Amino acid sequence: MSNQTCPPVVSHDGSASRVPSHGPFLMRAIFIVCGVTVIICLIFLSSGRTRLSHVGTETLATFIYSLFIALPSIAILTSISQRYTGRFPRLVYLMQALVLVSTATAGTFAGDLLLQLIGIVPRGWYWAELREALPFSLVITLMFGLSISTYETLRYKLQAASLELRTQQVEQERAYKLLAEARLSSLESRIHPHFLFNTLNSIAALIPSEPMRAEDTVGKLASLLRFSLNAHQSGLVPLSQELKIVRDYLEIEKTRFGQRIRYEIDVSDALQDVRVPPLALQSVVENAVKHVAAKRPEGVSIRVSGARDANRINLDVLDDGPGFSLSDIRPEHGLGNLVARLELLFGSAGELAVTRENEKTMVRLVFPA
Repeated sequence: MSNQTCPPVVSHDGSASRVPSHGPFLMRAIFIVCGVTVIICLIFLSSGRTRLSHVGTETLATFIYSLFIALPSIAILTSISQRYTGRFPRLVYLMQALVLVSTATAGTFAGDLLLQLIGIVPRGWYWAELREALPFSLVITLMFGLSISTYETLRYKLQAASLELRTQQVEQERAYKLLAEARLSSLESRIHPHFLFNTLNSIAALIPSEPMRAEDTVGKLASLLRFSLNAHQSGLVPLSQELKIVRDYLEIEKTRFGQRIRYEIDVSDALQDVRVPPLALQSVVENAVKHVAAKRPEGVSIRVSGARDANRINLDVLDDGPGFSLSDIRPEHGLGNLVARLELLFGSAGELAVTRENEKTMVRLVFPA
């Protein structure tokens, strides 16, 4: 008569599962049977229908009825509630009531038969005892069964909601951890001695001839480092901020490579307020600079574009490098980290894809609008 549920277990991938636990099941079943037996006996004693000399017999008979009705009710309601509570939250109560009526009827038939076999019900009185016991069994079973089932159903929903909340908190913590790793990795690459020394040397070379440009480069470097430090404070940032960081990064690298870096950013104003993962586009652009521009005399041409496709945002970084495969990217790599962040932030709706078109490499970021 109880919507018995097994304790939730969180698997290694964060999903909830339920495993059978026979110990708690039997303990609760015995507790319910004994409790119902005592309550029914007290009801009979208070009504005067049972004399003290018959208390033992009536208690045994009540215990047998409860045993035959409660055990199948618990087992069947457990299965029905776990399968259909989430799918049919209102219909499940009608299903529970039908189960209780069925188990009460079948349990009363079986209980009367056993009582006759052990001599408590005289032979020939089976149907008379059944007619008297069945209505009472139905009322008691529905009253106790629906009350306990409602309580257990609500408890099950509360456990499921708590488990889902804990799972979301774990996923959020993982997302923040990955974002922090990306920020630290990005910051580490910025302050790498070669990068920093080359940038400072470029600034020093610009001071005599182009002081305004040298000052502007210092500002871009400061902006880049500041954004890297503050990126962890928000899960998503406006695309306009991300594009500014991309421009600052490319302009800084142009002080080193000059015309070996050629870039174009073509993103419509309608997308400027779209929220994107911080350092997402910048990580893709940086990959092209480090692995194409730094290794080829002719440098690299980079084009950044964006478009809205139904309810999705597509951000593309196109370069004329030799290309690469995501399967070769290690998880700790900047792009590997980006793939994990997209999955945590957007699930299956987030994607990083690499394709080759007309001897050019296109890296596409896809996520919900």
